[in-house]
Formats: sequence, C-alpha cells, structure tokens
Amino acid sequence: MTEPSATPGGGDDLDHATSRSPATSTGLGVESAVGSPDRPSGRPLWLVLGGLTALVAVADQAAKAWLVGFLAPGQSVEVAGDWLRLVHSQNNGGLFGLFSGQAPIFAVASMAVIGLILLYHARSGRSPLLSVALGLLLGGAIGNLLDRLTRGHVVDFVDAGIGDLRWYTFNLADTGISAAIVLLIVLSIWPNLTWPRRRDAGAPGG
Repeated sequence: MTEPSATPGGGDDLDHATSRSPATSTGLGVESAVGSPDRPSGRPLWLVLGGLTALVAVADQAAKAWLVGFLAPGQSVEVAGDWLRLVHSQNNGGLFGLFSGQAPIFAVASMAVIGLILLYHARSGRSPLLSVALGLLLGGAIGNLLDRLTRGHVVDFVDAGIGDLRWYTFNLADTGISAAIVLLIVLSIWPNLTWPRRRDAGAPGG
C-alpha cells in the first residue's frame, strides 16, 4: 500500500504551525502576552500623587480653619455681592451635602476609597495625567475625612449662585474631587491620554 503523498509545501506548513509561540497560536499575539505597547510598565509617579494629595488636603484644612476662626455656624459674608459668598455650613452628609446625617458611614467609605485609590495607582503604571487625577481625588477624600474624624461633620463654605438659584455649598476638597472626576471621565473617553502610544511601538525592532 502506498502512503499518501504530502502536498507541496505541507511539511513547511506543519513545521511553521508547530513552531508558533503559544501566544500566537491562541490568537493573542506577542503584545497580549507581554502587555499592550500603549500601557507603559514603568513605576507609578508617587511624587506627583503625594504632592497633589498633600497640596489639596493642606489647602482644604487651612481654608476651613481660617473660615471657622471668624464665622460662626450659619453666618455668611459676601465676596462678590450675592453671586459669591462665604458661609459656615456644617455638612454631616456626603459630597455637596447629599445624604445628610450619614457622616459615620461616609467616614468609613472614605477610608475604603483611599485604600482603593492607592491600590489602583500602584498597579496603574507610569501615567502623569492619571497620577494627577488620583492625587486630586485622594487629597479631596483625605480633606473631608479629616473633618469627619475631628469635627464629626464637614465644613462647607463656598456659596455661589444668582438669587435663589444656587449651587450646593462646597469646599476645596470637593473642588479637588470634582476636578478629578472630570479628568477621569476625559481619560476614559480618550485612553491615549492616559497611556500615550510609545513612539517606537511601530518601529522595526521596537
């Protein structure tokens, strides 16, 4: 009995198939095995995170101490007419006074958020804009957490609006948190801003 003859080039095809790497044979590609070239593996920018965190938290606490020193609870002073006022408001809820009366719950939640921010940053790789966003978020969370732990409430003092149409009273920590949320939304829409594509990713030998 004669054995079936191999098709021309069949041996080369077989050798090629068996010599392929596991990553390629599963359809993942080498980039999937070692990580996307768009996401750098460098160390996170802890100095950026720590510097912004300290700046927001210290500025927030200093502003609150200054305001509490000359305004009693409920008092206000005009800065730019009725458009912008400084008030001494005691918020025992969440951001912008939402969910009033839940200060202990928000204190625990803030601690959990701080831990998650640090964990995420540790695994994020080297991304300046992401470190900036997380630094603003962490500084704001710490600023309001310090209020809840030391005062039992958060001091809000910026009152802006026109007549009876006014925004929620807020503080510098809230401003940092809001700016961080906006920046994180932008980074989620345009991920290339988070991890810019390496210039050498498509270069031969890169």
